Amino acid sequence: MAMSYKVRFWEIRERPNRERGFEVRWTVSGREKSESFRTKGLAESRRAKLMTAARDGEPFDLRSGLPASELRALKQRTTWYALAREYIELRWDRTPGNTRRTLADAFATITPALVEPGAVYHHPRVLRRALYSWAFNKNAWKTEPAEEWQEALTWLERNSLPVSELEDPDTLRRALDALCRKLDGTAAAAKTVKRKKAAVNEAFGVAVERGYFTHNPLHGLRWTAPEAADEVDPDCVPNPAQVARLLEAVRHLPGRGPHLYAFFACMYHAAMRPAEVIHLGKVQCRLPPTGWGLLNLKGGVVTAGRERTDNGSVHEIHPLKRRAAKATRPVPIPPVLVRILREHIEQFGVAPDGRIFRNAKGNYIDASAYGITWNRAREATLTLDEHALEIAKRPYDLRHAGISFWLASGVDPAECARRAGQSIQVLFRHYAKFSWPRRATTPTGSSRTPCGAGRAPRRPMRAG
Repeated sequence: MAMSYKVRFWEIRERPNRERGFEVRWTVSGREKSESFRTKGLAESRRAKLMTAARDGEPFDLRSGLPASELRALKQRTTWYALAREYIELRWDRTPGNTRRTLADAFATITPALVEPGAVYHHPRVLRRALYSWAFNKNAWKTEPAEEWQEALTWLERNSLPVSELEDPDTLRRALDALCRKLDGTAAAAKTVKRKKAAVNEAFGVAVERGYFTHNPLHGLRWTAPEAADEVDPDCVPNPAQVARLLEAVRHLPGRGPHLYAFFACMYHAAMRPAEVIHLGKVQCRLPPTGWGLLNLKGGVVTAGRERTDNGSVHEIHPLKRRAAKATRPVPIPPVLVRILREHIEQFGVAPDGRIFRNAKGNYIDASAYGITWNRAREATLTLDEHALEIAKRPYDLRHAGISFWLASGVDPAECARRAGQSIQVLFRHYAKFSWPRRATTPTGSSRTPCGAGRAPRRPMRAG
């Protein structure tokens, strides 16, 4: 919101042939503004009020021409629902589809709680669907909402709290408590609450910039979110022998199992995220006949939903997580993965665009599809005790297993973090419960990495 102290006033201009014949005129940084009144007395009163604000040192808004105090009072009559939609519109064009979905989920959860005391919509599921699928989805604004959605949204417009009441601590605590519950009243996952609160906090921060608040009302609020467990539980991470059994089970499953054998092997031996494996192309791979190879990772494929993307595609290609758009991450891979990938390409070929992994129709592999295959492999392989510990419950646990194996093999933590595509701080926080061996030192005090499967060539080959 652009403000200026350069304000000049003109004399009241009389325009006899108009119903509102007395005009107050002023400029803000050279931009002319005006308001018209029925009588000269009203015009003089308005001019005096504006001049008082200027003499008191208030900045004036360049767009509306109003002093800061008036603009803030005007904005505080805006409802939370209108403010949230304004934020969605502001962020939409520079936000990827997956983040758009996250924002919609957060606002659809908290908005029904920011209503007049005692107001409850009789069909909460309809209201949530209307908010998630239409109100907080700019792509859907091209058409009118369905009739039942329109009824729910009309109710919300009438009952949504004005911005002026969002600085009340009890109101905010009640709204944040809503983030902790699912629609059926059960507790939401701590990580989900954390993600939604971050989205709401960002919206409040932008509202401060746009003049709705003088400060973020969430700052300093005495409210405690559920503790999110960032640390990886070692009991759930498979050891190398268990990984070998699971991968072998995947390999021998009928259907898509043989094709996904190399897919899961990449998640373990290269500690890749599923989105990065889905996006992996042959040109990113250096696979020599013998010895170590290299994967030069360049991004990932994320499922966003066609209603959230600009081109109507279900998937989006994202850059590497928390990296610049064209950043790459070279990851050395052991001979066993080199052999697996070479055999996979020889047996299944690649997609027309060069991707190594694809479904039967040549499209991106879906998370639900490889999840089903993984569950079948677990059922066929793990013992009752291993199931009780929830060993490798998710395919993502293969990535945890790969990183923990590097650490246990004595690979430098900084190198582990670089290969995994995360900061050293995140690595220490996530794997705090794992015991790592002390690095051996030479007589001169310099460190060296012990030999083992986690060790890569000192100068890995470039991807070709």
